[in-house]
Amino acid sequence: MSSEMPEVLGMSDRIIVMHEGHLSGEFTREQATQEVLMAAAVGKLNRVNQE
Repeated sequence: MSSEMPEVLGMSDRIIVMHEGHLSGEFTREQATQEVLMAAAVGKLNRVNQE
């Protein structure tokens, strides 16, 4: 678990983002960009993988 964006992007295969205590995004390394992760973190994007 980390809040440091470069660390998260550099070492993660899968990234889970929460906003206000709820899951707002689940991303693979390929899907994750700083812009996408920030949008999920501030509630502008709700993208949860339904597998």
